[in-house]
Amino acid sequence: MTMNPERLPAGPSASAPPHTKALGGNALAAAAMITWSAGFPAAEVLLQTWPPVILLAARLILAATGILLLWGMREGVQTVLRAPWRKGLMIGFFGFGASAYLIIQAQVLTNAVTAALICSAAPVIGGVIEMLQGQRRLGVRFALGAAATVIGGIIATSSLSGAELGLGAAAAAAAITLYTWASSAAVRELPDLSPSGRSAVTICGGLVLASAMTAGTAMLGGEWLPSAPVDGYQLQMLLIFGLVSVMISQLLWLSSVERLGVALASFHTNLAPFYVMILMLFLGESWEWPQAIGAAVVGLGVIVAQDQRPRLAEPLSGSQA
Repeated sequence: MTMNPERLPAGPSASAPPHTKALGGNALAAAAMITWSAGFPAAEVLLQTWPPVILLAARLILAATGILLLWGMREGVQTVLRAPWRKGLMIGFFGFGASAYLIIQAQVLTNAVTAALICSAAPVIGGVIEMLQGQRRLGVRFALGAAATVIGGIIATSSLSGAELGLGAAAAAAAITLYTWASSAAVRELPDLSPSGRSAVTICGGLVLASAMTAGTAMLGGEWLPSAPVDGYQLQMLLIFGLVSVMISQLLWLSSVERLGVALASFHTNLAPFYVMILMLFLGESWEWPQAIGAAVVGLGVIVAQDQRPRLAEPLSGSQA
């Protein structure tokens, strides 16, 4: 039994040379996490006056509109109409929609960096998912890399104080679990769709959930409209929150998962707290050296965990294990 992690190929990129696929996949994952992290500072501004349900709905309306237009222009209306919408909507509804709402609630209960830090559990969750699916063997390099990325995430935020846990931590943990599952399911269950298509159908699934939650809140008399007039600055933050942090991030992320698998791609979520703190720096926060050191440890973990030897061509069986 080999002690290195091995993944099954998934999707068109499986035919690419291992080194090329790994380099491209890591670049896509890093870009996805940078764009995803931009949503946390934007949410800090918007949550001051926007209730979570309408904020989620507005975010996904922007993202769904943008990705549908991009998908239709790139691949044609007929491709959009023939897509497996039912399956994609279900993945988006239970995975990306629910996780997006929970991460907003986690940020309400804690803060931007703490919510991002709790997402450091993603590599462990992704590894478990792939092992359950027979896509990965638990190897020494993968275990060491996972440990390094989690440690790096902790180091990067070691200077923080006042972090509130409890329900906020539980919401963030549930969010990243659902998000990781949905990322794997989107690639595995929608193999004939491009990354644009996978992103579009799953984001639309999330929008269905957000719309239902907003309508239900309004019918029950709950708070669902912004408590103050929406100005130009809020609109800028909303564009970042919807188009950059969801549409662009989702497109990059699913492309990365296709190349690396959800476990290795998820290692990059450990850098999200660092990216959030960098972005918060532009909003007046101070710089902390542990952030840079933690980021370096995470990067080392990503490198250690990856095995560049040829992937398995068939699912793992008892004789292979």
